Parts: sequence; structure tokens; C-alpha cells
Amino acid sequence: MTKIDIIQDVYEKLGFSKKDAARIVESVFDIIKDSLARGEKIKISGFGNFSVKEKKSRRGRNPQTGSEIEISERKVLTFKSSQVLRKALNS
Repeated sequence: MTKIDIIQDVYEKLGFSKKDAARIVESVFDIIKDSLARGEKIKISGFGNFSVKEKKSRRGRNPQTGSEIEISERKVLTFKSSQVLRKALNS
């Protein structure tokens, strides 16, 4: 599913114009992205939790050459699904 598919679903299910549906979807994604960039956690009831975790730098290995490389520290996005979502997926 792509962002365009989500916009189409909002348009069909809620009756907004396609332009309004696109603005709504874009706004929701922008709010989520900005909150995560500030280090906040996103908790969506019945869906799951998004959070940003910091990974420390570490030594790695280039699989093509076998030489050791330094993997820099970075932030990664994690998602943990809610029990409601897990049950829906597994039933």
C-alpha cells in the first residue's frame, strides 16, 4: 500500500475531496514525523507504538572485502504492534 492508496481510501470512505484527503494524510504524516524527530514516542491505540532509539557506533565488516569498518552512531525507528493489531493479523 502506498500513500496514494491511503489517500484514495480516505477519499472513498470519508467523502472528502481528493485534495482534502491528500492534505489530511500529509498532515498526519507530518505530525508523526515531526514528533519522532523531537524524540517523542507515538502511541496509537489499537495499532502500536513508534519510537526512535539511538544506536552507538560499532565495528562492522564489509561483506564484499572482509575489511573492518566503523559504523557510525545513528538513530533508528522502531515499531511495536499492539495486542489488538496482533490479534487481528493472526485471526
